[in-house]
Amino acid sequence: MANIQVAIDGKDAVSATEELLSISGISGEYTTPAETEREGVVTTIATIVGIVGGSMAIAEQIRKWYLEYKQNKSGKTIAKVLIVGKNGERLLLEGATAEQINQILSS
Repeated sequence: MANIQVAIDGKDAVSATEELLSISGISGEYTTPAETEREGVVTTIATIVGIVGGSMAIAEQIRKWYLEYKQNKSGKTIAKVLIVGKNGERLLLEGATAEQINQILSS
């Protein structure tokens, strides 16, 4: 499996990224490029190097994770999340369905 990139923007991008990578079935790492921090907004770039289990189940967990952060349930917020698939296809998670996320993960 080729790497899948996930860019997360927001005040709590680091903690959101750590939580994303802690989802059961996902393995990866992230960086916080210094040049991306501006006006209190941080961007992290996560690289998912492995998905264990069904990609649809992982897609549903990613969607749930995103909605929890967008709805500010944990008191932490993110502005946007962009997934770039191994074929270069891009998907903003705003309004994305689990099926669309699955397509990026499995393509």
